[in-house]
Amino acid sequence: MALRVLHNWHELAAEDRGAAVAYGNFDGVHIGHQQVIADAARSALALGAPLGVISLEPHPQKLFNPGGPPFRLTNPHQLARAVERLGAERLYLLPFGQQMANFTDREFVERVLVRGLGVRHVAVGFDVTFGRDRSGDPDAMRRYGAEFGFSVSAASPVESPAHAKISSSLIRQALRDGRPEEAARLLGRPFAIEGVVEKGRQLGRKLGFPTANVPLLEYIAPRFGVYATRTRLKDGRELGGAANIGVNPTTGLVEARLEVWMFDFDEDIYGESIETDLVAFLRPEEKFDSIDAMVTQIRRDAARAREMLAAG
Repeated sequence: MALRVLHNWHELAAEDRGAAVAYGNFDGVHIGHQQVIADAARSALALGAPLGVISLEPHPQKLFNPGGPPFRLTNPHQLARAVERLGAERLYLLPFGQQMANFTDREFVERVLVRGLGVRHVAVGFDVTFGRDRSGDPDAMRRYGAEFGFSVSAASPVESPAHAKISSSLIRQALRDGRPEEAARLLGRPFAIEGVVEKGRQLGRKLGFPTANVPLLEYIAPRFGVYATRTRLKDGRELGGAANIGVNPTTGLVEARLEVWMFDFDEDIYGESIETDLVAFLRPEEKFDSIDAMVTQIRRDAARAREMLAAG
């Protein structure tokens, strides 16, 4: 069954109620999140219920820290694709604003989960919080489940090879450090930036390496520099490439963005949405003494990226 994405909890159709759900802020849908969703999937199978995933949109940090730096690991479209691959049939992207932020933990459960969604099972992570001032926790969810008639499971923490609890914060730090391979291990797939290709100054085209420019918007800014990449086009093609993430200190400062050179590709894709995996970090962004020096280094970067991508 294809995933249905719902943006509220009010007056839902009967087929969109009664799911076994995973609840959390699933930014990244990393391997810890995947365990929570797997718990919900087991209960969905046992109950003969749809598998649902509940997340909040926008992310609560947008409300509680509106002036903070961008931090997202996934946009809503990527989140939907990720949970669909895990078998979800419903994605509840619940609108998070001042009204929901003011719900007590009990009000959230009673109004949203019980009256609104009619949940039959709720799977949560070991560190989940919900309700005003983060007053709810897994034990509270179990108590409310017993009261309102739904079962509850709480996943144990999943540890990284370095014995740290896997979290979105750990993944963000790996990206800030220029360690996309580590981020990919924790996510279970490469970190990817998705966005609409914008027209820039077309300097890369003039220099022999046409780039697709994509704004970072709400994505966390990985370490500025050059990466080996794989990019998916809207028609399904996947192309290897090299990308710069940064502000272009050599050719004139711009707002931080992704500029990806897809190898052996030169088509007009302005206005189209693409998704680019960061495969490996090649070098930091730098300011060159001349355009010629920059072009020479970009050619070296491309050769190295091709080798790395060919090696798998």
